[in-house]
Amino acid sequence: MEGSLQAPTRHPIDWQSADFKDESKLFAELERVFDLCHGCRRCVSLCDSFPTLFDLVDESETMEVDGVAKADYWKVVDQCYLCDLCYMTKCPYVPPHEWNIDFPHLMLRAKAVRFDKEGASARDKLLSSTDAVGKVAGLPGISVVVNASNRSKPIRKVLQKVAGIHADAKVPPYESKPLRKQISNSGSVTGEVTPGKKTSGKVALFATCYVNRNEPGLGQDLVAVLEHNGIPVTTAEKERCCGMPKLELGDLKSVQKAKEENIPQLAKRVDEGWDLIALVPSCALMFKQELPLLFPDDPEVRKVADAFYDPFEYLMLRHSEGLLNTDFPVSLGSVVYHASCHQRVQNVGPKTRDLLGLIPGTAVTMIERCSGHDGTYGVKAETFEKAMKIGRPIVNAIKKNSPDHYGSDCPIAGHHLANGLGDNSKPEHPITLLRTAYGI
Repeated sequence: MEGSLQAPTRHPIDWQSADFKDESKLFAELERVFDLCHGCRRCVSLCDSFPTLFDLVDESETMEVDGVAKADYWKVVDQCYLCDLCYMTKCPYVPPHEWNIDFPHLMLRAKAVRFDKEGASARDKLLSSTDAVGKVAGLPGISVVVNASNRSKPIRKVLQKVAGIHADAKVPPYESKPLRKQISNSGSVTGEVTPGKKTSGKVALFATCYVNRNEPGLGQDLVAVLEHNGIPVTTAEKERCCGMPKLELGDLKSVQKAKEENIPQLAKRVDEGWDLIALVPSCALMFKQELPLLFPDDPEVRKVADAFYDPFEYLMLRHSEGLLNTDFPVSLGSVVYHASCHQRVQNVGPKTRDLLGLIPGTAVTMIERCSGHDGTYGVKAETFEKAMKIGRPIVNAIKKNSPDHYGSDCPIAGHHLANGLGDNSKPEHPITLLRTAYGI
């Protein structure tokens, strides 16, 4: 078992092959991996997939995986929201280990096989169609009605019964003026740009569905921080959803369509000398990891992946090159910072914590646990309570520390945690805190 002593590696996802789509081969692989997971049980404290699997085994007649009905395998699949933490932080049997376990991508395969065979519910299609929903809900006048409805308890209870969206789940507001209309996409630069060894010193921002339509203020905070550091900002000429919501649904053809629209636009910016950044960790992960694994032979995908950065990864690279403004006139006091799953699995280290730690008079407590939200998992009627339970240790830690500020790299996770606190407090994204510390 020499593989366990080597650095983990990820195999490309051969999602268009006959073997990938073969249901009998899928179930054989599910049984093999479930049996190994049952014998290990190291991931029991992560998402609900593993407790679900182990309960099925323990309650079966044989108390082994062979006693579990194949139809019940879907109960395990339904609890996986592709956070990737089991692969990146827990499992000792990931490739190149001979057991070759990649649990998240096996769950993705199962989701894809089922989607090809059965499709998805109207609710799940709607929740994963972020571009379409945002475009309609963000229309002037419509956004006012949508936001008022989302705040109405009676309407939310009806929505839970009709659409399966939990009445107590935090649903983001929609803005009528999206971020992309607030930032120039001309690609022109006025003034001097200071490149580093690893960074060009100018950034093309992938706005993301969420920041563009739900919290454009976060994008403005990032632009302010970058420009305060002498880094000009633009966007791609066109943009659509990164594809992560469709990936989580198993709708890989829609992922491909999103890739075919986004990659040429982003690759063009890279060719023009721009670095790429996205504020939502899931979007950054999509371009940095998932698309290169789904399309390993596409050089444009690889070009974009190599130029893509998490915001704090980028800023700390600038700091390592002596190019970051470290004059922080405003201290933050105590900060509880939640490191989101999709930021952690980018393998860039705790850059957010490190940068906030540069601010005088600021003490940062970092929490590395899953919030349980996952974008759609945390709003569905059947999984909302589980999502709240998964995030409870973080909520308890925030209560215990009673910080001056709390928040997450993932803005959706931050609001999920605020929902768990139930004290009407508001999370503050780390980039917003950084702008506050700069006093700009």
